[in-house]
Amino acid sequence: MKAIRVRHSINIFLNFKQTPRTMKRSLLNSLFLCLSIFMIAQAKQGTVEYRKKKQDCFYINYNFPPEAVENALMGKLAKMGYKGREEKGMFNKDKGFNIYKEATLNDISPGKYDYVVSIERKSKKESDESVLYLLILNNDVNAFPRLGSDEKEKAKDFLENLTPEVEEAHIDILIAAQAEVLTNAEKKMKQLQTDSVELQNKITKLQEDMLANSKSQESQLTEIANQRKILEAIKSRKKI
Repeated sequence: MKAIRVRHSINIFLNFKQTPRTMKRSLLNSLFLCLSIFMIAQAKQGTVEYRKKKQDCFYINYNFPPEAVENALMGKLAKMGYKGREEKGMFNKDKGFNIYKEATLNDISPGKYDYVVSIERKSKKESDESVLYLLILNNDVNAFPRLGSDEKEKAKDFLENLTPEVEEAHIDILIAAQAEVLTNAEKKMKQLQTDSVELQNKITKLQEDMLANSKSQESQLTEIANQRKILEAIKSRKKI
């Protein structure tokens, strides 16, 4: 996979001089993008603490949050028929590791291994960058020293080739988050429209009440005038 990507970049470079000027900028952007992806999403050999000791493993940095990496990996393995078991427990130092028991990942090896995965934020400040650690065990023993060079390269390729699926999973997360924002905005708009109808009904009711009050005042003024006339008539009957 690495060789294909490199050859593709070289071919772009060799054909660059024969490319029309209007397409050169686009090709340069594509070339730099390919090279940046190749450099960033590169798996390496390293160590991670598991079962109270440092263990040899493979690891890779992704420029995506842990949730996207986890969704992509779990989805890929689920399609292959594997479901991991997560280490849990308040005092369990291996909490967060997912174990895929006796799995056959032909992309890495035809043999059965226990694949142990840990996905973490790269740092507290970098919430959108993750590190994926992959341990390969055989009968609870780290199989790294027994892996052939071909298997080791395939393990790295497996992690690197996961990048498009991680990006897709991240897009799905963004879509879900934005859909929720939109749904909440629509709910708020619907509530505002409901409130507007209720307020308009209140205004109509108030206007009706004001009209009724105005008519009542007119009637009351007439009543007052009549009662004043009666009073004056009574007073006029009084002898001086």
